[in-house]
Amino acid sequence: MTVLPDAVRGAGSVLISGPPMSGKYDLFNKLLASWSDGPVVISTGRTAEKVRGDYEELTEADGDDVVVIDCVTHEQGDKRDDTPTTKYVASAGNLTDIGIKFTDVVESSAGRDRAVGIYSLSQLLMYWDPERIYRFTRVMTSQTSGEGWPFVGVVGSTAHDEQVVHTLHEPFEVVVETRVEDDAREFRVRGRVGQPSDWQSF
Repeated sequence: MTVLPDAVRGAGSVLISGPPMSGKYDLFNKLLASWSDGPVVISTGRTAEKVRGDYEELTEADGDDVVVIDCVTHEQGDKRDDTPTTKYVASAGNLTDIGIKFTDVVESSAGRDRAVGIYSLSQLLMYWDPERIYRFTRVMTSQTSGEGWPFVGVVGSTAHDEQVVHTLHEPFEVVVETRVEDDAREFRVRGRVGQPSDWQSF
């Protein structure tokens, strides 16, 4: 199990940013599992079944405990009905619907300590301009913080220009940057002030 520093696990909101294949999804799942035994995943690119399978594989925790807002299944033409642990959205471009389904989850989670993750903001940027996704992210961080639930988002650092990625840093308390160096995956932690930490492999 990757040892994430206290600065990351103790943060109210974390953005994981890095190029493809640098371990972002791995850290995303491990962070959610370290925060909560019933996390909520807003999935823009994987079906609920895949999200739960990946979560079990990467964390050795029970995937059945994960609540998924699935933005993929309906878009693929499989029009299932919502269940208590899976909420379906027409597509990842439908931010209003994502917000409504997330509010449903909040209302049905009274008394539960949850954590929330969105994988990934890059997918949302295929549908909307950066300003709109920035505002959406701010609403999410404020809503999750109001519930006392930590929040993690993921962005592909090479999929967008630097300015866009930098704008998305702003709503988050801590940014975890990942990279691949000599075939090893590494991460470092960047807070709002001061220098980033040293790179460490995971």
